[in-house]
Amino acid sequence: MATVEKMPMLQMGYDKLNEQLRELKAERPLIVDAIEEARAHGDLSENAEYHAAKERQGQVEATIADLEDKLSRAQIIDPRTLSGDKVVFGATVTLLDEDDKPVKYQIVGQAEADAKVGMISYNSPLGRALIGRQIGEEVEVSVPSGDKFYLVDKIDFI
Repeated sequence: MATVEKMPMLQMGYDKLNEQLRELKAERPLIVDAIEEARAHGDLSENAEYHAAKERQGQVEATIADLEDKLSRAQIIDPRTLSGDKVVFGATVTLLDEDDKPVKYQIVGQAEADAKVGMISYNSPLGRALIGRQIGEEVEVSVPSGDKFYLVDKIDFI
């Protein structure tokens, strides 16, 4: 019997996926209208509007199926209910880089990761390196620009 792998995510990520799904489902009737309008122009073999609308329909349906799958496997985690002295999913970690400059990241799911705003996936190289670490531990991460070293300075559950 196959097991379904849960996808941990924050409530914010779940809401974002739900909103994307709602928008795509709202687009469905518009695509059908575009296909019907293009079909009315006649010969479908050389009808660019028809082919573009059909391609968009395929993209939308595939994305809807993907979002529905992710939402059905979602395991919503509220970091405020967590505690402890180790880095876990949902934790906000303050690191000191090699120059003792602080950088802060929250460990989140793949759907909500955005390093520019300090949210990294638990599956990212840095996310994987941080999980299970404690304050005072050093972390080495191999990234395309070379190896980076960090010191875990603070762990918050906010």
